[in-house]
Amino acid sequence: MAATHDVFNQVTPLADVNLFAGNQALQDALKFNAPGLNTAPLAALGQLAGSAAMQNHARLANVHTPELRTHDRLGHRIDEVEFHPSYHALMAAATEAGLHGTPYAPDEQASGHAHVKRAAAFQLFTELEPSVLCPISMTYAVTPALRDNPAIFKDWAPRLAARAYDPALKPWRDKPGVTMGMGMTEKQGGSDVRANTTRAVHDGRDAWGERYRLTGHKWFFSAPMCDAFLVLAYVEGMGEGGLSCFFLPRVLPDGTRNTLRIQRLKDKLGNQANASSEVEFDGTLAWLVGEPGRGVPQILAMGTMTRLDCALGTSGLMRQALSIALHHTAERSAFGKRLIEQPLMKNVLADLALESEAAIALSMRLARAFDQQGDEQQRLLARVLTPIAKFWITKRGSLFAQEAMECLGGNGYVEEGGEGIPARIYREMPVNSIWEGAGNIMALDLLRALRKGDVAAALAHELAPARGQHAALDRMIDTLPTLIDHHATEATARTLARDVALTVQAALLAQTAPSAVFGAFCDSRIAQRHDVFGTLGAGAGVDALIARAMPA
Repeated sequence: MAATHDVFNQVTPLADVNLFAGNQALQDALKFNAPGLNTAPLAALGQLAGSAAMQNHARLANVHTPELRTHDRLGHRIDEVEFHPSYHALMAAATEAGLHGTPYAPDEQASGHAHVKRAAAFQLFTELEPSVLCPISMTYAVTPALRDNPAIFKDWAPRLAARAYDPALKPWRDKPGVTMGMGMTEKQGGSDVRANTTRAVHDGRDAWGERYRLTGHKWFFSAPMCDAFLVLAYVEGMGEGGLSCFFLPRVLPDGTRNTLRIQRLKDKLGNQANASSEVEFDGTLAWLVGEPGRGVPQILAMGTMTRLDCALGTSGLMRQALSIALHHTAERSAFGKRLIEQPLMKNVLADLALESEAAIALSMRLARAFDQQGDEQQRLLARVLTPIAKFWITKRGSLFAQEAMECLGGNGYVEEGGEGIPARIYREMPVNSIWEGAGNIMALDLLRALRKGDVAAALAHELAPARGQHAALDRMIDTLPTLIDHHATEATARTLARDVALTVQAALLAQTAPSAVFGAFCDSRIAQRHDVFGTLGAGAGVDALIARAMPA
């Protein structure tokens, strides 16, 4: 009797592959931004992140999501979040890879490429599982801010940079490595942090400086099991000018637990392996970081770092979605051909490859500017590239994920097994656009930055090497000064952000990518202004674009 359920024309999992070896765009971006960098650690991470074993940890961490335990069995308040062991395995791998505070270690900084190297690793790890990178990214952003309290920085910085992970709630001195989070947003304020209502009352002074007791709440308090947090609160008696930054540890120096009441965990669209919470402070101990009333500038400095990670994270997710789409279409057949041989599918895949490479080029260039903050030109460039990378790359992410998912058809829409990864990517994409400043915040920030002549001049200098290589790009470069100086308003700030982002991406591809990539990008994004993937012109050379993007 013939079998009734033969399985054929199904795709094998994209597993046990080296994510770095197959990412030519990332390799070329590294050669441009960090020439001579030893990429052996990245290759090792690429092998780990692409392994079936780590992919299974990512699956389990998303299936068995965090659970809040407010009390123990005897009724004592404990305020703990319980994670699946796979979450801890992923956190250990991320810290071992140095994705947290490691770039601030003296030996890493001496290399001159600490942020670029970390940016490449961050993208590779994102392809494995982005949820755990929330506490990792916050640790990265918070570490330099602690310098405003030298005593705390002296005690905590070595462990923040250590390649070790210990999930236990115990004093920092008893742990090989620690992580940190942030608590800024309140229910009534959102991005308007000046609307915060949390109050800080002075409680003396000790080895860590001025100590306060905080009373209030935080509406979004991600990764509440971190070892400490930087939070905003108003210093009592200072009025509206007293919004200040405070260091709040989960476990106090004497070994007792600080008062941190976790009210509930957020039920989010994506980012499900990570715990985001609402918390209340009730006489919670915290130490002042920096000068009273300087909370907003300190938050803006930290936000710059996390916005870089939003661009890097989306770039990593794009690359993962593209790799899965390429792998699937290379193995799956329809209408007598492999999907990847179908002309219209080729156009879609090549177009996605262009978008992915442009995102990698821009986010990695921004990371280099962070490595060179002693150079005024690079400091100014970081000021303008941060909002455009955060705005444009993350805005393109959801569209990209949907198109890549469509390459898999119905198999891309299900949650089960390896084919469920595209659905997970799609749910994850919006978080990088929404958090750390949504699109309007970024567009307005870019507008403010470019209205300063020195920043606009730094942008012009960055675009200069691409002049003369594509007529449409030259025209775009020529129109930017007029747009910046005379036509851009708050109502059109998104248009400005898009145009600047596309121009910078094109200028970077002119220097990092083959001419076929650069030409196809300029033709489609700048000359044609196409608004849907899969509309490349006849001369785009789709076969070469696909071959360059194929995973190893």
